Amino acid sequence: MEFKLNEYHRDVPDRELLNDLLRVAKLLNQKSLTSEEYSKYGKYNVSTICRRFSKWLIAVKIVGLSPKPRIVYKITDEEIFQEIERVWIKLGRQPTMTDVRNGEFKYSQSPLTRRFGGWRKTLEAFVSWINSSEEDIDKQTEEKANSNTIEGRRDVATYSKDKKHKTRRNINLRLRFKVMARDNFKCCICGRSPSTTPGLELVIDHIHPWAKGGESTMDNLQTLCMECNSGKSDLV
Repeated sequence: MEFKLNEYHRDVPDRELLNDLLRVAKLLNQKSLTSEEYSKYGKYNVSTICRRFSKWLIAVKIVGLSPKPRIVYKITDEEIFQEIERVWIKLGRQPTMTDVRNGEFKYSQSPLTRRFGGWRKTLEAFVSWINSSEEDIDKQTEEKANSNTIEGRRDVATYSKDKKHKTRRNINLRLRFKVMARDNFKCCICGRSPSTTPGLELVIDHIHPWAKGGESTMDNLQTLCMECNSGKSDLV
């Protein structure tokens, strides 16, 4: 299952973008301008400017403004992707830069756009990560994280000894997101979602139980809320 972004259109001329940078700088009476300052007073998204001119600093220099010292953010790509996944599931839709500005993310706009060159490119990197295969680098980092927990160590040990299963019991973040996206980020039993029921938590359930030979594959996984999942467990 390939995951894709919504279509978008951007036709603002470069000159308008650059003129608005100068307008904001003049408004603030400054000879330098940060993306945070522009985000507060500008007409356009910082991600649009970063995408159009490759980097924020390039756009700033084109209009003759002095760049301010760059802040180094110690955030990994995977941490950003995990946060995008959390917000996407919570909203039940593709998040936007407006969601970032409104505080839906725990990270601000700057580290996201500076890391990937714009919000659209950030989402494209996220989708690439979601669609990557189980054999790539994410599998290694995820197994390392799992091995640091009792549950993770138990899962690895069980998988290595259990010849009946071709997949691990533990559902990785990417497969989890794909299943939820397929199910429209709603519980397959009650139909509720975090976007309409604040505080609702979704989990991934094996339709045919793992203990009875069920595999961790798309066709054997479904999205349930915690309440419905507990109710199903009581019936097993």
